[in-house]
Amino acid sequence: MNLTRFGGKEALFSVKCLIAAFLAYYIALRIGLTRPYWAVTTSYIVAQPLAGAVLSKAVFRVAGTVLGAAAAVVLVPNLVNAPELLSLGLALWLGLCLYISLLDRTPRAYLFLLAGYTASIIGFPSVTTPGAVFTIAALRVQEITIGILCGSLVHGFVFPQTVTATLLARIDAILADAERWSRDSLAGASDAALDRDRRRLALDINELHQLSIHLPFDTARLLPRTRTLRALQAELSMLLPLASAVDDRIVELKRGADAPRPEALALIEDVREWLRDPPPVADRGPTADALIERARVLEPVVGDTLIWRDALRLSLLARLGELVDAHRNARDLRDQMRSPSRAPVTPAVARLLARIAKRPLHRDRGIALRAAAGTVATILLGCVFWIGTGWSDGAGAVLIAGVCCALFGNSDDPAPSILAFFYGTIIGLVISAVYAFAILPRVTDFVTLAAVLAPPMLIGGMFLARPATLLMTLGGLLGALNTVGLNDRFGGSFDAFLNGGIAQLIGTLFAVVTVGLFQTIGADTSARRLIRAGWRELAARSDSMSRPDAAGWIARMLDRIGLLAPRLALQGEDPGKPLLDALTDLRVGVAVGELKQLRMNGSPDEAAVITPVLRGIGAHYRALRPDEPAPPEPDLLAGIDAAMRGFATSTPDRHRTGVLALTSLRRNLFPSAPAYGAAA
Repeated sequence: MNLTRFGGKEALFSVKCLIAAFLAYYIALRIGLTRPYWAVTTSYIVAQPLAGAVLSKAVFRVAGTVLGAAAAVVLVPNLVNAPELLSLGLALWLGLCLYISLLDRTPRAYLFLLAGYTASIIGFPSVTTPGAVFTIAALRVQEITIGILCGSLVHGFVFPQTVTATLLARIDAILADAERWSRDSLAGASDAALDRDRRRLALDINELHQLSIHLPFDTARLLPRTRTLRALQAELSMLLPLASAVDDRIVELKRGADAPRPEALALIEDVREWLRDPPPVADRGPTADALIERARVLEPVVGDTLIWRDALRLSLLARLGELVDAHRNARDLRDQMRSPSRAPVTPAVARLLARIAKRPLHRDRGIALRAAAGTVATILLGCVFWIGTGWSDGAGAVLIAGVCCALFGNSDDPAPSILAFFYGTIIGLVISAVYAFAILPRVTDFVTLAAVLAPPMLIGGMFLARPATLLMTLGGLLGALNTVGLNDRFGGSFDAFLNGGIAQLIGTLFAVVTVGLFQTIGADTSARRLIRAGWRELAARSDSMSRPDAAGWIARMLDRIGLLAPRLALQGEDPGKPLLDALTDLRVGVAVGELKQLRMNGSPDEAAVITPVLRGIGAHYRALRPDEPAPPEPDLLAGIDAAMRGFATSTPDRHRTGVLALTSLRRNLFPSAPAYGAAA
């Protein structure tokens, strides 16, 4: 074991884990709890490097523990005489709680997750003494709550690594990268590297969302507002479709006989310079307004004789102005997050904050239902074996199997994670045996106990800080701490230790087998489901008569891209093409929203040319299959061109908006089609 790989952060995290564990153990002993090891193991389960991440989950974990204990108190006494019904009741309770937790991708999910497996932890061992279930439940709640509170206190307030510091550093890096990528787009540098950079921005935005979840619970002295961060996410999200649209129009114009005009090229270069050295907040607004006004003045007039070159130029200049506005807003919001005052740093920030809403996320009810059903089946099969064999320690195996299914139920293939946990449990049991029967019998006081347990716990804490070794380390810590004898008094036979350890191992291995049968879907299937979900939503968005929600559409698609990227990487293939297609779908959805808004506010003649286009897009995306993606029908291209001609009689502003949306659709759905004028 090469400990030189670990740095100061891992060492500090490990020391804090140790302090929290022994504080929880000491308190549990002082108030006379019978199994204080639950407090010790819980302190490790809740440990997180970021202070806000620990505190954001603490309240929900305590509430979930109480709710799970209440469920056990209700189920066990009433169903103890019918083992089949009791097993079914506890299994269904855990399955329901797991289902809800998988759909709620916030810290609140821990409430349901803890409620589910706490009922199993209390319920299954209580079947032999149902009359004492309330006492057992009260003791477990106290022990687990002490562990949660001690872990939250130490990690949240002792040399805390704040979410705020991490978040502000990431925002600065993301903004610098986004401005560099936009400069490259304006230079017409369309290549594979730029495409990868754009995909990375989508992942960065999702990372900001994960950090924002914990922001309200952070311990920094000056906390940025979550609403400000959501507004920043919305503006960063707009950079993806805008920068790629500008890049596409520049490349397409250069490919034809006419490049952008000299005045437009000068404007593009000025925008690139503005992005290279963003001005301070006092000068940023006027400079951005001047650039946007120059772009609007240079826009070609759209009239009855619109030609494709002018449509491309209009799209380039309009999207360029919107890109400048989005970058200006992102910089203003970044300054707002660092401001010690709640007062908006610019009037634009006040408007942005007023319109922001909660960020919607992707939900897959089918996957959640499958995971819940697999967990229910695991518990029921385990209970059949336990009851059928009369195994005295079978309850421990069943509850461990259920807990494993619940903890790793959000994975496409939980088996490798549970196997890592299993190998760690073996290591933990071996260490536990050495301590329980060779070292701890010679310990006579608390200080000596802490001294002899500190070395393995410190080493385990450092490995716990590394994502690559987290699962195996957690299995080792729980396997050791749950069996080493950290009760109110030391003692126990080797037979009891061996039976308890075997129950843990069999329960974990049983979970590996059952998740392979019931819960494994694979990264490939999960990726296809994510892609199809985007297509279904885009089809429904095209057919719906409801008001478009551009921000919600972009947020859900970026969330899907964030979920899709690691699954594509697991397949060992280049994820570029599917992710680029997802970004194309995102841009199509934005254009669909613009057309829907035009239809809602426009005349019957405008609606008559827009509706066939929207129906064609809906039919195309509804018929798409991930294995055999088909190109859009030629009738859809004809409908888009007919709609462009149909807007000729509209007001100038509406004609302009319609041409922008239809040009975007044409370039995204039919990039190789002949120019609009030739097609007409």
